[in-house]
Amino acid sequence: MMTTVLSPENEKDAVKQATAQYLIASTSYFHGTPSRTEPALVASEVERLNSAVRASVGDGISPFWQPADYQSLQIQEQDSINTLDSTACVSIKGAPAAATAVEPPERNFPTLAQAARKLELGELNAEALTAQCIARAVDRQPTLNAFIEVWRDSAMEQARMLDLERARGKVRGPLHGIPLAHKDCFEIVGHAATIGSRARPAIKATADASAIHLLNEAGAVTIGTLNMNEMVAGPTGQNPIFGDCCNALDPARIAGGSSSGSGSAVAAGSVFASLGSDTGGSIRLPASVHGLFGLKPTYGRISRYGCFPRAFSLDCPGPLARTAEDCAIVLQAVAGYDKNDPSSLNAVVPAYPKLLDVAAENSRVGVLRLPDAEACDPQIESVFNDFVERVGRGFGGIRESSFPQISACYAMGDVISKVEAATLHSQWMRANAEAYSQAVYSRTEPGLHVPAVRYLEALMVRARILKEFLTGPMSDADILLCPTIPIPVPLRADADMEKKGSVFSVVTAITRLTRPFSYLGVPVLTMPIGKDRNGMPIGAQLIGRPLSEARLLAFAHQMSVA
Repeated sequence: MMTTVLSPENEKDAVKQATAQYLIASTSYFHGTPSRTEPALVASEVERLNSAVRASVGDGISPFWQPADYQSLQIQEQDSINTLDSTACVSIKGAPAAATAVEPPERNFPTLAQAARKLELGELNAEALTAQCIARAVDRQPTLNAFIEVWRDSAMEQARMLDLERARGKVRGPLHGIPLAHKDCFEIVGHAATIGSRARPAIKATADASAIHLLNEAGAVTIGTLNMNEMVAGPTGQNPIFGDCCNALDPARIAGGSSSGSGSAVAAGSVFASLGSDTGGSIRLPASVHGLFGLKPTYGRISRYGCFPRAFSLDCPGPLARTAEDCAIVLQAVAGYDKNDPSSLNAVVPAYPKLLDVAAENSRVGVLRLPDAEACDPQIESVFNDFVERVGRGFGGIRESSFPQISACYAMGDVISKVEAATLHSQWMRANAEAYSQAVYSRTEPGLHVPAVRYLEALMVRARILKEFLTGPMSDADILLCPTIPIPVPLRADADMEKKGSVFSVVTAITRLTRPFSYLGVPVLTMPIGKDRNGMPIGAQLIGRPLSEARLLAFAHQMSVA
């Protein structure tokens, strides 16, 4: 028997070729069922994920792996802050009508904080306010498709009960009587959350998600559930099952995602705030394209219990609202430890609204200068640079920072998201593959074929890269600034992942500056800073240390009222 001896170079090529053939073979079938996606495309995506992890990990893995400890990392930040003083519903599913301009609510609709003061002074009651919001939601629905359901009867009954409580002297707080609606991935008693999909069995919840329970306890009125990208997957708001959610400022443009209905409903004035969830930008993206404030808190700051995940080690529920003050009010109600969530942080919850005027004092602000590969569109760059100059004048200058690992963080987050989503969906994909859109199926399937070693490596280097981030660009800054979306708000027709098929490029273009910070688990707040040539909003991310939400909200509040 003859043995062929290969040169090292030829051997590497042979191994590479054999690996490619194996990947194509292994991705051709899923549990004996032919794949819905071209095997070579899946194999290419799997190899891209593998290569990204291999390139990023190097020799940086410790055999004594410890997860990122966000609670201990926040001690210095916390100390500095502490020194400062089954329902009846109207089903309104379906695709939106032809795009028409929507009157923005700014001129005739109060903020959450303003509405709370009117309720407190008796100038308004919860019943009337809820009726106004429901009427606006139903009126805007044919154009925006922001809601999946509007719960008229139960919301009005809840509002009347809260008015009676107030009349008897019981006031639960600033959310008492305030109408809200939330992304349809939160469990709500008597309601079967759709997750924007038909693939998940319709099972009515027997308990509220922890965050929803806390909002109910705070006196908020839930008027319905909001549209979203299918299965919490996608940055555009497009949904072939329930119809696309459209941008409230220009319905021809994307609403962002996956918390698309949250952004559209708040911007249209149908609700005062909304809870979304963020895996790689799903709060910040819809907030940014609607000119809103959106907070992805520290991982574990808000309980994930009862919130359907995309990737359980990345997901963070959080608020979208029209002001930083409104975000602070909602965060105050939902932040805190929850024994039902193993990732929940047992840390002090600051009085966020009371700290808005003081928590950003003496903050050191830096700007994260991006590598050439992450460069922004010139329109975005110009508006962002103007914002940086304005910040510098108000906060005593700007520190220049860089973070070369930003691309690695994107890659690690991409791997974790795909593998965890595939793990969660494998049973449904096997039993009911046709219920998934091609866009979501093709984004999820590669995770089935990523080796466990690569997934664990992506998790294991997280604490190391977080430490490098905190001791590097954040060593001399309390807040880092970075654009939210590096391109102008796209037209829905240009970003249709289902029709165009360019799933990976669309997702990457929109999420490449948000996903890295989801991987790190640090808090990030997006705020509006200007408009592009089409009159659409441009947002900036404010990035902080673990559990520095009070500082970020105070900074955004001061910059927006200055």
